[in-house]
Amino acid sequence: MSGPVMHSMGAGRRKWFNALAAGLCAAGMLASTAALADKKSDTLKMAYDQAPESVDPYYNNVRIGVIITANVWDTLLFRDPMTNEYKGQLAKSWKQVDDRTLEFELRQGVKFHNGEEFDADSVVYTLTFVADPKNKAVTQQNVNWIERVEKLDKYKVRIVSKTTFPGAKEYLSTTAVMHPAKYYKEVGPSGMNAKPVGTGPYKVVEYVPGKSILLEKNADYFKDSPKTQPKIGKVLIRFIPDRQTQVAEVISGGVDFIMHVPQDQAEKLKAMPSVQVQSGNTMRIVFMQMNIQDGTPAPQLKDVRVRKAIAHAIDRQAIIKNIVGQGSVLLNTICTPSQTGCTDEGATVFKYDPALSKKLLAEAGFPNGFDIDIVAYRERQQTEAIMNYLQAVGIKPKLNFMQYAAMREMIRANKASLTHQTWASNLVNDVSASTPVYFGFGSDDITRDAEVKALLDKGDHTVDTAARKEHYKQALNIIADKAYAIPLWSLPVYYVAGKDVSFKTYPDELVRFWEMGWK
Repeated sequence: MSGPVMHSMGAGRRKWFNALAAGLCAAGMLASTAALADKKSDTLKMAYDQAPESVDPYYNNVRIGVIITANVWDTLLFRDPMTNEYKGQLAKSWKQVDDRTLEFELRQGVKFHNGEEFDADSVVYTLTFVADPKNKAVTQQNVNWIERVEKLDKYKVRIVSKTTFPGAKEYLSTTAVMHPAKYYKEVGPSGMNAKPVGTGPYKVVEYVPGKSILLEKNADYFKDSPKTQPKIGKVLIRFIPDRQTQVAEVISGGVDFIMHVPQDQAEKLKAMPSVQVQSGNTMRIVFMQMNIQDGTPAPQLKDVRVRKAIAHAIDRQAIIKNIVGQGSVLLNTICTPSQTGCTDEGATVFKYDPALSKKLLAEAGFPNGFDIDIVAYRERQQTEAIMNYLQAVGIKPKLNFMQYAAMREMIRANKASLTHQTWASNLVNDVSASTPVYFGFGSDDITRDAEVKALLDKGDHTVDTAARKEHYKQALNIIADKAYAIPLWSLPVYYVAGKDVSFKTYPDELVRFWEMGWK
């Protein structure tokens, strides 16, 4: 490593690395024994650094919550992660009635984990409840396009969007899960969090908020689902905030599976015979938000020269090479490259230029830089590298590192200045699930540019593919030109698992327990 990047690894971290290297052989023997024991008990043990704020999918957008959702609940449609083909899941067939209306023929004989039958009432109640803004779904952008849901008969429904919405099937195949109508009406989101109930391949048998969640194979999972029948009997997910503790656990065999392992740790773990390391790029993008609203704690950010100075201060290529890891792609716009409508064509690109950064700061009236707070919730090593680059041009950031839900509420309360942020679009491979979340005047928009919002709205509701792309392109170019936010890179994920675990990685960063097994 060289330049500001090299300072992102502290002395304590290097000491821990030396201890790790020294103990590889002994730990390998321990892990082999423990892995065999877990295989014998048919329980996959996973650790994750963030705890979900709620297990009810509509009141969470932390990644582990998305993973739990996909394994415990089902959606009307299923998108094949490799071919992007839509298939029936809880719906056995569907048709586009008109530009705003989708009609679904539902599967019969599907039961929720509590024994309640899945039918049209499940669809109508779930989507009507969560689409109502007064019920304050955290993932409001996933359902706010729905105008109404109509029951035609016990196993047939229509979903009508407020306007033409080409992304409807994408949301109905990824994020819009179905709840049991009677149970959800009785217990609401808090009850669904306390005792979750879905139709999926795994059911929740124990949940200790902030500590752990235990899933058990659903032996009665419906056979026609495009998800395969689950193989592993139980999955225990423990919430362990410290990444080094997670790594120590996987070495000792205390857990069988971890993800988001930093590149440098993952490379060292490859030398261990008792674990396997896999990596791959994902849909998750990394960027920096800059609060330019009235009342921002950092009014310096209102000056476009300051925002551009911050962009030019960061050597993104060096951070990708030395910290982020293999598979990462440099981004120039705030969207995932694979998403329909995402483009960086014509966008302003901010190359690493610390001299220009200092010049812009001086022109803005800050020749000696200034102090500023930065909030972040994951990939701390990356945050620290960014901070080192800012310090090199005179900007002195103070880090506030926290859980995602706390960070999000701080941003929404207009109390955050700079934010090191990531977003994976809740599996949705369409720009409507990324850029508008942060620039469409929703709760997470701390820019509030009316022209950008209008263009994004046109893109969200235009059927013609070329016209959609043009609307999004214009919006993305304004965001880039005015440096409203700084696109950084896509985030590859390093997974570490015991040698006996059979698993496959996907670009959507989703852990499909139902596909996993023992070797």
